[in-house]
Amino acid sequence: MSYSKRRQFLKNLSIGGIIISGIGKSLKKPIILEPKSSVGNEEFSANDKIQLAVIGCGIQGQINARTASRVEGLKIVAACDLYQGRLDKMVEDYGELYTSRDYRDILNRSDIDAVCIATSDHWHDHITIAALKAGKAVYCEKPMVHKLEEGHSVIKAEKESKQPLIIGSQRVSSIIVEKAKELFQSGAIGELIMADINYDRSSAVGAWQYSIPTDASKEAVKWDDYLGDAPKVPYEANRFFRWRNYKDYGTGVAGDLFVHLFSSLHVITGSIGPERVFSTGGLRYWKDGRDVPDVTLGLYDYGAQSSHPAFNVQMRVNFADGSGGGSRARLIGTEGVMTVGGRSIKIEKVGLNNRPNYKGYDSYMTFSSSEQKRFKKWYEAFYKSDKKSQVIEPNELDYRTPEGYSDHLDHWNNFANAIRKGEKIVEDGTFGLRAAGPSLATNVSYFENRIVNWDPERMKIE
Repeated sequence: MSYSKRRQFLKNLSIGGIIISGIGKSLKKPIILEPKSSVGNEEFSANDKIQLAVIGCGIQGQINARTASRVEGLKIVAACDLYQGRLDKMVEDYGELYTSRDYRDILNRSDIDAVCIATSDHWHDHITIAALKAGKAVYCEKPMVHKLEEGHSVIKAEKESKQPLIIGSQRVSSIIVEKAKELFQSGAIGELIMADINYDRSSAVGAWQYSIPTDASKEAVKWDDYLGDAPKVPYEANRFFRWRNYKDYGTGVAGDLFVHLFSSLHVITGSIGPERVFSTGGLRYWKDGRDVPDVTLGLYDYGAQSSHPAFNVQMRVNFADGSGGGSRARLIGTEGVMTVGGRSIKIEKVGLNNRPNYKGYDSYMTFSSSEQKRFKKWYEAFYKSDKKSQVIEPNELDYRTPEGYSDHLDHWNNFANAIRKGEKIVEDGTFGLRAAGPSLATNVSYFENRIVNWDPERMKIE
């Protein structure tokens, strides 16, 4: 079904009833969205619980552990990290755990059902593939891979193992993104023309200057093991504890943050990705030895697909934002704009006026008096029945998440339900590569100073 036919079909079904009933009104009071149900208030015996190991217990690994521990029927039983201090912290938080500084020990254990991989990016493909081959379900942090050429090997391992693989960009599971998708499909903003998306930060920690422990020696972090397939370089504590700052281990701004933005955009629009990528930016402020930019801007051409017309995206991350930072996505259509934040959606409808207004700034004022009279008569006759060119009355719709809502918990619940009940994964390897692909292509464009042609169907650079 073409995009235009699909949109009309959805309008006829009146998807998202509040949209249809809300048009022409300004709803000042926010609409609080209903949260998803959890795994289901079920009782699980000790032998029936999903036994989880966390591999990579840094910031995101421990955030994942805290969220996963809230999932019914899931128990954290093991932890792996190259720095002993993080393993000590996991034991402090979760009691008696099996701990190791070698991920292979974890994968060899028959009592572990699933693993959460929250290592630096350059280990994602290696450990994910090994875990799937070992018969473990895998929650892998985004981006799915460090290099584009690694993506298809991960998808191959996923298919061959038949184990659940979910990529950890939790916005995909958000009730905000789900509602935004519903609104978009119903034609709430008309035909999508462009998206303006940013994710800015204004602090040292936001710019990846993470704290380094006082006992951070080469031996304390098993530096040689950490390097893996990265270039062999002398140990520096920054490279281990602030790895996002280095291309050898991380994927920069695009891999850390753009991938979140692509993930939610693709859910909302139903897109499989852009066709052309161009990036620019630079290292403007955080000149601390990093070799990736702290300002990145990307331009993306999306071709027409069954779920959307052709549109353009401009995306930005600024790590030195003196205005305070923040993130939002503005989807701009012919009839309005939808602004999507982490916890809110706002629809503002004004409409596109296709009818030239000769009473304002227009060449009409340059006509002679006699021609103005003739033109006015023609104008009124010509546009008399042209309802498409009428301006839509201004109105607003405002949606919010309930207090305490966590899309991260919804994401983990999806993973647990996939393991236990065979529920469809919302962010599998293919989706993960279609989000990581344009993100990593952004880096290719920046560092190679060229436009990148990306095939979203085949998930390859052309």
